[in-house]
Amino acid sequence: MRLFLLFVMCIASTAIAQNPTFGKWSIEHQDKTLSYRILKPVDFDESKQYPLHIFLHGAGERGDDNEAQLVHGSKLFIEQNSKYPAIVIFPQCPEDDYWAQTTFSRDEKRGTNVFKYPKQSKPTWAMSALIALVDSYLEEDYIDTSRVYLSGLSMGGMGTFELLARRPNVFAAATPICGGGNPETVSKWAKETPAWIFHGVEDKVVPAIYSKKMYKAILKEGAKPKLTLYDYVGHNSWGRAFAEKEFLSWIYSHQRK
Repeated sequence: MRLFLLFVMCIASTAIAQNPTFGKWSIEHQDKTLSYRILKPVDFDESKQYPLHIFLHGAGERGDDNEAQLVHGSKLFIEQNSKYPAIVIFPQCPEDDYWAQTTFSRDEKRGTNVFKYPKQSKPTWAMSALIALVDSYLEEDYIDTSRVYLSGLSMGGMGTFELLARRPNVFAAATPICGGGNPETVSKWAKETPAWIFHGVEDKVVPAIYSKKMYKAILKEGAKPKLTLYDYVGHNSWGRAFAEKEFLSWIYSHQRK
């Protein structure tokens, strides 16, 4: 009986080890707290180096529960953890804040939102806390600083474009999904960071024109971004993006010199 229990415990321990989960953490910044979840490789070893991947959620996942930000995207990283071992971080933006500096209004005639992105502005508290979080991990010996990646959807797609402009010498590749930004800021990072942009053609929440503008601006800088537009798809284009066979392989194939 004792041997049987030992056998069961060994099986349970192995199952836990083979099914990685996102741990709960937080960072203090300017007298406030930014919560985040972190996924490490199953056989994480501090003596080795791993890529760092930052994932920014949308407006609907804001809050302070340190849970909602995992709704979209986390499953993909868990399932592919053994194939693409990396340190993956999902920070959570507070309910009353945004990753990017933007203002928006409603075009009732077209039934779409209209966004404006400043070329120069101070970062939101969430963005400044995010930058502090990224910088803190870049100091860790187990992070391969030549392989730092950035992804985001909707509000997080906007945050992706803004963070690239605010930290242009950090990221090896980026995948903004249904986001947007100020085209005048891409000159800071376009030639240094490959981007694969995704958007649904029928998106009424964040119209695809904003991704198209960023794509054209990057092209003008002499870079070669990728743009994938999904016909008959609305705002939730992230589902299609995550289903792309090369989504993660494309990201992790890049390395900063």
